[in-house]
Amino acid sequence: MSDSLGDGRGNPTDAQIRLYGRWAQGSVAVSIIGEVQGTPAFPEKPGNLLLGSGSDLQKLKMLANNGVTNGALLWLQLGHAGAMEHPQISVAKGPSTINISGLSCTALTREEVRSLPSEFARTACQAKDLGFGGIQIHAAHGFLLSQFLSPLFNKRQDEYGALVTSLMRVLLEVADDVRAAVGSRFPIALKLKTTDQLEGGFGEEDALDVISALDSAGIDIIDISGGTYFPGAKSASDSAGGGPYFVDFAGRARMRTKKPLMVTGGFKTSKQAVDAISDGNVDVIGLARALVLKPDLPNSWRSEIPKDPIFPHFTTPPEGGITAWYTMRLTQLAENLETTEIPDLETAIREYEDRDRDRVTAWKNHFLD
Repeated sequence: MSDSLGDGRGNPTDAQIRLYGRWAQGSVAVSIIGEVQGTPAFPEKPGNLLLGSGSDLQKLKMLANNGVTNGALLWLQLGHAGAMEHPQISVAKGPSTINISGLSCTALTREEVRSLPSEFARTACQAKDLGFGGIQIHAAHGFLLSQFLSPLFNKRQDEYGALVTSLMRVLLEVADDVRAAVGSRFPIALKLKTTDQLEGGFGEEDALDVISALDSAGIDIIDISGGTYFPGAKSASDSAGGGPYFVDFAGRARMRTKKPLMVTGGFKTSKQAVDAISDGNVDVIGLARALVLKPDLPNSWRSEIPKDPIFPHFTTPPEGGITAWYTMRLTQLAENLETTEIPDLETAIREYEDRDRDRVTAWKNHFLD
């Protein structure tokens, strides 16, 4: 999850360090911190972490150490927001120039695209050196590597666009360069979307072609997710019914790859998780909101009488409201201030937006002045 708990200068906070310790004590196998930037130029949120020459290495090492108690692992999700950068602290650039209602960006130059694999590789090496147990390459949810895969974002006519093999070129180059940089034993996951859920966009057949290509790449696990932030796109949950979103797709993907498959999205009960693993198409269950509601969920699901989290229901929430609510609930966990009461949605949105404004100011002062 993008926890948005950084200090606005790209460094961990005490609350963030505490949060991953709590999840480790709850017996998660791996926590994945999203999303972590290699440069301050294209952040997804002003609360993102940043790995670079000015990073607070002591704080990052504390975060790495606290997230591996109780046998857990802590990985960093390496991202680049591209056209979906936070507009108040950077200038949007994507695979191609886009100027439509709700989305505007200029195109990355060929030189900028060619530099991406080495940038991801450098960040992965720094994560390894700091003591983190692995990394995840983020190629989902409409961020930059995902944008290169989608005809809605990528209208390039050079070697990084047009044909499907060209659309996935930069993704495969990133995977290869990261593996070469970190060595053979350092875990590398890759988060891949199944579809844009928009006509003319990236679809399931395209995703299966990418999975086939990744089968020979130097990654260790594919995390299947879905959706994009392209204007007009539905969220994955809008059309996935009441159960896990991508288990059926994983069955199709299993025919294309020998890589272990992780499925994230829609898991709310222990039975759903057990059934997905038992069917043989899924190797790892990804949980997000369920762990925000119940940080000791793995312990609970392994008990004699498993207890499932109770999910809140909101009537006609505004766009972005649910994300804001879970983010602020996650903040309560990090500060050891959670209660059994369901926080008010309007209050959560206001606090979420206020904190973003404060961190935008901090980001500008630190990186742009």
